[in-house]
Amino acid sequence: MKKRVKKIRPGRSEQHSAFEIAVWSAAKKIPRGKVATYSQIARMIGSPGAVRAVGNALRKNPFAPKVPCHRVVRSDGKAGGFGGKKNDAAKGKLLKAEGVKIMGGKIDLQRHCLQQA
Repeated sequence: MKKRVKKIRPGRSEQHSAFEIAVWSAAKKIPRGKVATYSQIARMIGSPGAVRAVGNALRKNPFAPKVPCHRVVRSDGKAGGFGGKKNDAAKGKLLKAEGVKIMGGKIDLQRHCLQQA
């Protein structure tokens, strides 16, 4: 049974770009126990060169924890920033609670990375 993903609909007073909404919508599709890299998210939304912009959009995520930005990690397997800061420990704690294995400060991307079609 496939779980439905609700669309993100910002309130009228909130000003978010179409790019930010696309990033948050893509991040929302990452299931518990899986991660995606910033570059995967950029490719998923059709902006493969916008990897840093993906990180900036996730830093501004007003929908946490419904949009699980902690599931987006660096392509070298390190957790990366969280909560607008370089906070690998907090992000790692959330990922571990979801069953993601972190050894030597790195996530096993072969095991936990979201597979793209």
